[in-house]
Amino acid sequence: MGQKGANDHQWFCLRLIRKLACLLLLLMPVSSKAQFNTNQLMQTGRIALQYEDYVLSIQYFNRVISLRPYLYEPWQLRAVAKFYLDDYVGAEADATKAIGLNPYISQLFDLRGISRIRQKNFEGAIDDYKKAIRLDPSVQGFWYNSALCYYQLKDYANALALSDSIIQRWNNTAGAYSLKAEIYLQKKDTVEAERWLDKSLKIDPYNVDAWTTRAYLAMGRKQWKDADNFFTEVLRLKPSDVNSYVNRALCRIHTNNLRGVMDDYDKAIELDPNNFLAHYNRGLIRVQLGDDNRAVEDFDYVVRMEPSNFMAIYNRALLLDRIGDLRGAIRDYTTVINQFPNFWTGLEQRAWCYRRLGMTSKAELDEFRVFKAQMDKHVGIQKRWSKAKLRDVRKRSEINLDKFNQIVVEDEPEVDHEYKSIYRGRVQNREVDIDMMPMYMLSFEPYNNGVQRYQAFDSDVERLNAKKGSQHKLYVNCSRQSLDTLQIQRVFAMVDTLTARIEGTSTVRNITGKGQQLLLALLMLRSVAYASLQNYDAAATDMTTYLEMDSTLSLAWWQRAVCQSLYTMALDNSQMKQLKIAQIKDDFTHALRLNPQSAYLYYDRANFYAKQKDYSRAIDDYTRALQIDGHLAEAYYNRGVIRIMANDRKNGISDLSKAGELGLYEAYSIIKRYSK
Repeated sequence: MGQKGANDHQWFCLRLIRKLACLLLLLMPVSSKAQFNTNQLMQTGRIALQYEDYVLSIQYFNRVISLRPYLYEPWQLRAVAKFYLDDYVGAEADATKAIGLNPYISQLFDLRGISRIRQKNFEGAIDDYKKAIRLDPSVQGFWYNSALCYYQLKDYANALALSDSIIQRWNNTAGAYSLKAEIYLQKKDTVEAERWLDKSLKIDPYNVDAWTTRAYLAMGRKQWKDADNFFTEVLRLKPSDVNSYVNRALCRIHTNNLRGVMDDYDKAIELDPNNFLAHYNRGLIRVQLGDDNRAVEDFDYVVRMEPSNFMAIYNRALLLDRIGDLRGAIRDYTTVINQFPNFWTGLEQRAWCYRRLGMTSKAELDEFRVFKAQMDKHVGIQKRWSKAKLRDVRKRSEINLDKFNQIVVEDEPEVDHEYKSIYRGRVQNREVDIDMMPMYMLSFEPYNNGVQRYQAFDSDVERLNAKKGSQHKLYVNCSRQSLDTLQIQRVFAMVDTLTARIEGTSTVRNITGKGQQLLLALLMLRSVAYASLQNYDAAATDMTTYLEMDSTLSLAWWQRAVCQSLYTMALDNSQMKQLKIAQIKDDFTHALRLNPQSAYLYYDRANFYAKQKDYSRAIDDYTRALQIDGHLAEAYYNRGVIRIMANDRKNGISDLSKAGELGLYEAYSIIKRYSK
């Protein structure tokens, strides 16, 4: 190549490099912005997930997945949200997608495994936990859950082998000892079962599974008083265990504690309104107590749950017969007779109902069928309700009309195991010490926290509503409800509309007068909209822009303080978090300087201090809030909670009592718990 050709080639290469550089410069901001949006969406989704707003978090993760479908984390977090919404099929599908994108994360197999357990797919769960153990054998929960799955499949050999492995690796694991006890109990080796129970309770006297197994062991030996005590211990440790209430009621039947029996069935139905055994057995007990009308209500419920439960239908027929609802009784007798044509006692009872209604021909047809059967074969006499039968029981699957008035028990006693996983169950169902009432903040929804004759009112908010003249009225609220899908779409649309209007105005530097007031109003509305979507970072950013233009409004400092606080609580401990905490304190100080008579500001700052475990300052601020507004029930409630945490139980219970008096009835359950 000549000199000229070489120069032309160099010039062409240089020109090509410049074009590529320009293209990269054009693309970089777009890529950077997209990456920033993805990260922001992920963080906002995580916050919504942490605050238990699962539907909203799914919307954020949907957006991330549409932008970055090759990232495993949004699939994982969407699976978590679906799991907490009881969508176990959807959770399993998303976890499977996440595993396909990154098969080296043990928590993904745990998530899919626990989702499969909820669907009774124990074989699939075992396969997942095998893979999780290969990736991280140091997690005890993977071994334990696998052992429980083998137990559910009645593969006692593998369940025992895994239990032994757990005990060998972690010899202080009470759950493994109690699981071995359950296995031996299923194998009818009660001596060995008791030996392992003793070991379990020696390690952990608060092991619910061990106490439950011990209660079943006592029931099997007909040691009813001991079983009652053991179930009582279970319920002390796990107050929401429905099966323990049902089983303790059975024990109390055998000790003639009928008041306790009714209390237990009532509590079981309160916790689980669809509990078959509680409704059925409570109906039988009500018959013994002569409460026939309410017994009918229980059997009505059972029949609605199980329309083919002929034992319940027959019981209801007898009751309707007794209370004079003859046509209802005939209907139920007929249903049973159609299923059991040789049920002579039912025919006799239906004939008697026909006679009392004057339907003689139908009565005679039934009586003739019975007479003909008596001529062919002796017909026994049906046993009636009797207290002597009260302690007899039958298995739930047993269909024998001779046992119509016997208490029903499950075919096999079963311990309600607590699987060990970070995804154990719905967050809202987890056992927590005490939940505090949330912060007051600006909202599009009026206050409605169940407190009667109280409406949250703030003069600054009312002035702001009057000034802006907007169709979107603002309220002060602390009872935010999770949005459904349609509401979420509406708020997203509102954000888009407000953003377009904000971007259509002049720049902050040039805008003045009415234009500035309009922009401030739009920023305030968008901040409230972002907050309702739990995008607290964006909500706080809008308030920062607002304060750069007008720092004289207390509400703006207040809104930014609350949004920053809610955002910061979701962050890990870091230098960034400490900086934000300092800014939140400063914002509350500015807000109170501008509006020192706001009870809500003192209340919110008290909540902030409480989250930092600065209980002394929190109590002081709750007290100031109550001096301004003595009807602020949430302040009494939270101050009571804080005082209990600070070991001032007497004054704490007094505050909770006042909160209950003002309408926050949740306070009474805490009083009951801490009064003992």
